[in-house]
Formats: sequence, C-alpha cells, structure tokens
Amino acid sequence: MLPVSTQPSRDCPLCPRLVSFRQKWRKEAPDWHNAPVAPFGPGNARLLIVGLAPGLQGANRTGRPFTGDWAGDLLYATLLDFGFATGIYDERPDDGLELVDARIVNAVRCVPPQNKPTGQEIATCRSFLIEELADLKNVKAMVLLGRIAHDSMLRTLGIKAAAAPFGHGAEHDAGRIRLFDSYHCSRYNTNTGRLTEEMFHAVFRRVKEYLA
Repeated sequence: MLPVSTQPSRDCPLCPRLVSFRQKWRKEAPDWHNAPVAPFGPGNARLLIVGLAPGLQGANRTGRPFTGDWAGDLLYATLLDFGFATGIYDERPDDGLELVDARIVNAVRCVPPQNKPTGQEIATCRSFLIEELADLKNVKAMVLLGRIAHDSMLRTLGIKAAAAPFGHGAEHDAGRIRLFDSYHCSRYNTNTGRLTEEMFHAVFRRVKEYLA
C-alpha cells in the first residue's frame, strides 16, 4: 500500500475544467465513481503500465483503470496471456482480477472531456505521478501507452524528448528502468488498424523477456 499523499483526494480541486466535468457527471450518473481513479496493482510491482486518463464510461464509471471499456478488454486479456494478471476480467472492479508484478496508473487521474486533457492538466497531475514513482522502488520496466503517457513520463524522469522519441515498439533505457512504447490500446487505434493485437502482444513479450 502506497502513502495517501501519492493520490489526489476524491474532490481534488486542482484542474477547474476537470472539476466541472466531474460535477456534471456526478449529477447525471450519481452511481458512477466520478472521481480521480487510483492506480491498480501491487506497490512492489516491477512493471508499471502508464495510460492516458480514465475513460468516461470505463474507469470513470467503475473506479478501476481500464475497466469497463474496449481498451481494458485488450489490455487485461494481454496481461492475463503474459502472466501479469490472474483471475477473470469481467469489466467490474469486484470481478476478482488481480495483477501480478504489474501496476497500472494514468498520467491524468480524472476523466477529461472528449478524452483530451490539456497540457496544463497533464502537467498539474504529473505531481502525483512523480510522488507515486518515488514510492515504487521495484519498478524495472514501464509500458507507456501512447504519446501523452510517454511524454509525461519522460518529464517525470527528467529525460529530454529528443533522447527518447516515441514510437510503437521503441525501447529506451532510463537508468534502472527500461521504457517500452506502445500505441494506446483504444478502440480507435484497434478499429483503424493502427494497433493490432499482435503488435500489442509483441510489446509485452519483450517486457516479459526483459524481466525474466
């Protein structure tokens, strides 16, 4: 269990636009989570998976990263295939699924309108990413899902963008940690063929080899 300081409060006030959007959905769907989404997985994990932000009807609804939307279907099936999860993924936070040696966090903890956080919101939320990473002593590999997650993590680690350009399947060494880039496992990317299941599996196959 990580210190509470690494997590924003349920009513985090730091990003006015995200606060307004959260309040709107608390009125429209009062039974949803509608709050910052905490990371999922053990604090001693060697693998950290970094996403963009909670999906409106995914993590923002269920309260668990990548749970309840298409991106989660592909991500959790892949984690189960490669031994980074056990149990059954049933799109519910109480489905009994557990992560094994892996932890998931989003670069932005609150759902943004149209799934597009602003640069300022990404920068503001990075403080929680920095605090969390400081407490994750065993991380040796990161899968960065999409350019925003990639860029935010580079800034978190103090790495210049030119030294580690984003590209699907790209790998970059960051001291004791190796970064593995992937296109985000969103429905748009998979529907358009930008990301295939085999492309996604190839990234996690490399991670598995690296951590072996």
